[in-house]
Amino acid sequence: MPTLLLKADPGEYSFDDLLRDKVARWDGITNAQALNFLRAARRGDAALVYHTGDEKAVVGLAELASDPYPDPDDPSLNARGEPKLVVADVRAIRRARTPVTLAAIKADPRFKDFLLVTNSRLSIMPVPAALDRALRALAGL
Repeated sequence: MPTLLLKADPGEYSFDDLLRDKVARWDGITNAQALNFLRAARRGDAALVYHTGDEKAVVGLAELASDPYPDPDDPSLNARGEPKLVVADVRAIRRARTPVTLAAIKADPRFKDFLLVTNSRLSIMPVPAALDRALRALAGL
């Protein structure tokens, strides 16, 4: 199964909030590339949750609890007549034993081409299998 990295602003909605809620709608994605990554995801895909802001670290593991679906708060359509914005439900699995900081990721040459390093503005991105294994090992997931 593919793995995504989902960014969260912990001041707005943190991994602790997801653990408490168990399942939550992952919304607020407006970047076209990030939306395409989410549209390609499927129920059961793994997701590494990354905190932005001061923390800047992979902090937990989750999974998609649903396929992507139209954002119920935005009924607009794109040029192809598809819902402009999509969301997905995400289920918490477990917290990282050791959060993996962005500094540690940038310092590790295995991650030099990872989108988190090369295009840090994306809120959702795929994690290649080898990098997924490396991140999970570093995080104790």
